[in-house]
Amino acid sequence: MPATFDRNDDSVVAIVGSGAGGGTLGYELAKKGINTVVLEAGARIEPEEHIDDEWPAFNQLSWLDMRTTSGSWRIAKDFPNSPAWMCKVVGGTTVHWAGCCPRFHGYEFRARSEYGEIPGTTLLDWPIGPKDLEPYYDRAESNIGVAGTNGLPLHRPDNNAKVLFEGAKRMGYKSFSTGRYGMNSVPYDGRPATIQDGFCFQGNRSRAKWSTLVADLPKGEKTGHLEVRPNSQVLQVQHNGGGKVTGVLYADADGNHHVQKARVVCVAGNAIETPRLLLNSASNQHPDGLANSSGEVGRNYMRHVSDTCWGVFEKPVHFYRGNTMNGIVEDEAHNDPEGRGFVGGFYMETIHLGPSFMATFMNPHSWGREFTELMDAYENFAGVWLVGEDMPSATNRVTLNTDVKDQYGLPVPNVHFDDHKNDVDMRVYAASKARALYEAAGAIKTVRTPAFPSGHNLGTCRMSERPEDGVVNKFGQSHDVANLFVSDGSLFTTGAAANPTLTIVALAIRQAEYIAEQMSQNDF
Repeated sequence: MPATFDRNDDSVVAIVGSGAGGGTLGYELAKKGINTVVLEAGARIEPEEHIDDEWPAFNQLSWLDMRTTSGSWRIAKDFPNSPAWMCKVVGGTTVHWAGCCPRFHGYEFRARSEYGEIPGTTLLDWPIGPKDLEPYYDRAESNIGVAGTNGLPLHRPDNNAKVLFEGAKRMGYKSFSTGRYGMNSVPYDGRPATIQDGFCFQGNRSRAKWSTLVADLPKGEKTGHLEVRPNSQVLQVQHNGGGKVTGVLYADADGNHHVQKARVVCVAGNAIETPRLLLNSASNQHPDGLANSSGEVGRNYMRHVSDTCWGVFEKPVHFYRGNTMNGIVEDEAHNDPEGRGFVGGFYMETIHLGPSFMATFMNPHSWGREFTELMDAYENFAGVWLVGEDMPSATNRVTLNTDVKDQYGLPVPNVHFDDHKNDVDMRVYAASKARALYEAAGAIKTVRTPAFPSGHNLGTCRMSERPEDGVVNKFGQSHDVANLFVSDGSLFTTGAAANPTLTIVALAIRQAEYIAEQMSQNDF
């Protein structure tokens, strides 16, 4: 039976959130014999309960609590109360992640040094580099079961990937494949291989795709040192007058409030909920929010440069069959400001959408002949998602909207975002390349679709060498509060071009080692 810990047990590590950061960290600490409680705001919905239908699945898994938006980004117009696409369930957003697992390139850890001073940005070098993270990338790939690593074969390409590869070859690209992908290409870690049935994004009933729900959390529970506590939304991180956190205040499924005492608190609620929680934990001792002496909590929100391009062909492609985003072109993931007019790189990754999501995201504000003709051609589509590095900015930030309260009476997060010129230039260039690729492959028409709510939410509690430049140090430990950690994508100093999940997992494994070492030395 999984362990249960008393709420007054102040020897435990309390982790807020059960996704890529929190779920991985919980398992890694439990393996080391450290008693750990993972508090998850959402319910525990096992894979056999997942729904192979996009909108019902979205409503089953997603974080639907109220949020507000501001800024010039299109999301504020199209989805003003849903700026991010993330999950409120045990396993967090790993329950519906795409699966792409590229590593950061070396230059991406040195963005400030490599790119120089760019007006309107707050670029900063990471306090760690490739050598620091490489052994943890190795362990993360083994933990996830990333295809193309650890002797695991790459996946066979589906039709969508085959179209992408043909266009890439005709464009002269050299680096394209089904890529390092977080779904089993063969049976691994007690889970089956994918059958490429097309239903791997909105949950995954077969358990072939890695998530902390199907892998890390159950394995952690078997150690007897991990309790996963669903329907437990943390409202505040509590602290004492001596400068240390003492636990968390949370609400259960019935709205009753409880305190879980803790020796260490790790916040892994995603780059929107993590700063919101720290800001909502303000006190007389921390008037601007917990861990916020620098004023950086909530700032430098990044979501990746994002665009989607579709090629329409004369004959059916059946792009919706296979594994979502299991095709990647990596040739543009380099820095060439002189040749391309912007800094940073981007990837081209296949995308699968069902008809209902396609209709929603094709253009939220249009209807008519053009729209219906495109939907009629659904089976003839091939699709690619463009994902690239966006620029951090102090004004792109998460703040508390004191005019709007949630079900617990707390201010909701407001997400403000304006595209930087570098972001716009990259998006225009990347879209032109995607269109040229599909035309090279024989498309009779190409279509761009507007941006949709982001699944890559980064920054807002960034790592920094100097306390005045960020929120946490190179281990994700708060500069201000020694036994408070941030354990998700919000600690990213810059965003890089890579999908972030692999790096979040690697950082969580590294952080677990550091926490265990510090606890053994009685530093907390």
